[in-house]
This record gives sequence, C-alpha cells and structure tokens, in this order.
Amino acid sequence: MDAINCLSEAFGLQNDVKTHSSLFYLHVKLEKGAHFGLPEKHPERAIYIAKGTLAINSINYTEGQMLVFEEGSDPIIVANEYCDLMVLGGEPLGERFIWWNFVSSRKERIEQAKEDWKQGKILLPPTDDKEFIPLPEDPFKKKNAPPPEPLS
Repeated sequence: MDAINCLSEAFGLQNDVKTHSSLFYLHVKLEKGAHFGLPEKHPERAIYIAKGTLAINSINYTEGQMLVFEEGSDPIIVANEYCDLMVLGGEPLGERFIWWNFVSSRKERIEQAKEDWKQGKILLPPTDDKEFIPLPEDPFKKKNAPPPEPLS
C-alpha cells in the first residue's frame, strides 16, 4: 500500500509527510503547574509520560504510564512537576487483532505469523537471538474459549 497525502496536524501546525492516515506526534515539555490540552480533531489520542508526574481531574499519573483518551473527551492535563510527554494520535486504522506478539487486521495473517515463528522464519534481534521462545499455548483452541477481541 502506498502512502497517501494525509495531513499530520495538531494545534494549527501541520507537516506534509506522506502517511497512510492522518496522525500527529508531539514531544511536549511542561513546567510545574503548566496546563495542557489535547488536539481536538483526532478521534484517537494518548499521552505517554516519559518523565515526571501529572494530574487529570485530580488523579495523579506517573512516569512510564500511557494514558488513552476516549473520543470527544477534553481533559485538562496539569504538570505536578517538570514533565516530558509523548503525545500522539490520529485516525483509527481499522479493526486489529492481537495474539501474543502478533498484531494484524487479518486473523489469517496472525495464523501465518504463528507458523513462521515455529519454523524460525522470523528473524530475532542480533543481541537477543540465543534463546528461542516457543509460542504460548493458544487459549482460543481450548473448548469454550472466547474468540479474540478486535482492537481499534
């Protein structure tokens, strides 16, 4: 699939990088006490707290947490101390399925990935290729197990 011209836009700033869907990524630095709001035009939005702590609706969140916001929400983010944040989001890419380390929009692609893993066709990182980890037992092959849930 070729990239298409989708605007990457937030807060009136835009980038003309060709992407498959409209998206944004921001590195935000907040001083203690600063207030911040999310870009409003994107249905999927999240914040990863790389450094510091912040509060949303008087609930505190700490370094290492990722916060995912519901479409249409307008949270006010307040920095409890200096914060480095990764703020990202965009248009949904469609339904996704996940099993172990495999994510795809097609269930049959996950089955193919399982076979590729078993046969050693998936290359491991050069610094982490000494031990082969077998696939975990597939909970969906058990009798009466629920089917996989789609992700958005």
